[in-house]
Amino acid sequence: MQAFPFLFEFWALDHQIPPRGDWRTWMILGGRGAGKTRAGSEWVRGQVEGATPGDRGRASRIALVGETFDEVRAVMVFGVSGILACSPPDRRPVWEATRRQLVWPNGAVAQAFSASEPEALRGPQFDGAWIDELAKWKKAEEAWDMLQFALRLGDDPRQVVTTTPRNVPLLRHVLDLPTTVSTHAPTEANRANLATSFLTEIRARYAGTRLGRQELEGVLLDDREGALWSMRALDAVRIEAPPEVSRIVVAVDPPVTGHSLSDACGIVVVGARTEGPPSDWQAVVLEDASVAAAKPTDWARAALAAVDRWSAERLVAEVNQGGDLVEAVIRQIDPLVPYRAVRAAKGKAARAEPVAALYEQGRVWHLRDLGDLEDQMCRMTTRGYDGKGSPDRVDALVWALHDLLIEPGQHWRRPQVRTLR
Repeated sequence: MQAFPFLFEFWALDHQIPPRGDWRTWMILGGRGAGKTRAGSEWVRGQVEGATPGDRGRASRIALVGETFDEVRAVMVFGVSGILACSPPDRRPVWEATRRQLVWPNGAVAQAFSASEPEALRGPQFDGAWIDELAKWKKAEEAWDMLQFALRLGDDPRQVVTTTPRNVPLLRHVLDLPTTVSTHAPTEANRANLATSFLTEIRARYAGTRLGRQELEGVLLDDREGALWSMRALDAVRIEAPPEVSRIVVAVDPPVTGHSLSDACGIVVVGARTEGPPSDWQAVVLEDASVAAAKPTDWARAALAAVDRWSAERLVAEVNQGGDLVEAVIRQIDPLVPYRAVRAAKGKAARAEPVAALYEQGRVWHLRDLGDLEDQMCRMTTRGYDGKGSPDRVDALVWALHDLLIEPGQHWRRPQVRTLR
């Protein structure tokens, strides 16, 4: 029973278990408190420990690299989830402060390095490395390069990277390497080991925000070259509660096919206030109700449920791919729903550009919890969609805002004022 707390593989979370296969770098992306440090500590244990305390392990020369030496010592070595706290008494290494290293009973050594001093990595050599919070290193490129030159001992030197993601070039470069594998987890995945008050507070303050997506959900947010929207701009238009609106529509971008491998069906709910001249009209994105639908009736039911949920005045659906079949599927479930079919005469980027202009004018707002939609928006560029699959959620958003603001505004005429004589 005394050994049970140290059998990490027995109760580890999925994202904390090293992936199978042939890889050089394991990237663990996660929100704050997701268990990244514990995963790094346990990986080091798994590398250096043998069958008995005196047996050699897979690796014997490990580099521990953090942004500063103090962070390596406080988090990776002595932290509550650090190496010393995770090690059983008979295998616990000894910290040699003057040499800045841990020494195990079997002779394995882990040296501590600061990424702020890249030149310190010139000379030593290793068969394993644990890199912590790579995304916030100030000298990331230099320190990473020096470490890669030093990671040359043994037949298969490996490294684990534990970090909350940030949009920095080095992180993207490492993720794109064919020898990199990654696991991911939000803060919530480790809720059993976190204070309830902490979770309550951060949910209330950051859920649905750009910072929350990065720091809590552990999502790598990026702004693509030529993107029509940026995460920072979208964060600026987020509001807590919907304002009063005079119209609500549900827009649908149906998938081309109807099976388990189809693109999702984009379903977006948008409300608008349209009093006064068009320049005063504003809209708010109320919900992203998109679904992965195996059958056409699945997405149709989801769209009609959104109409009922928001008491929308009509359902707007793109019919370029499905034609009359789109309306037929919808009418099969609700014959009386107000319905409008729309056809795309322009490409996706061309249709999205006037919608992006509405955002630049400060005329569109977002409620919280629209992360998947906002991710797609930031991949929509002037050249087209820079992502996998179809921008189904963005297409639905575009159709909704065209229906509420753009097309009515084009046909609006200022009321004539008659003078009585």
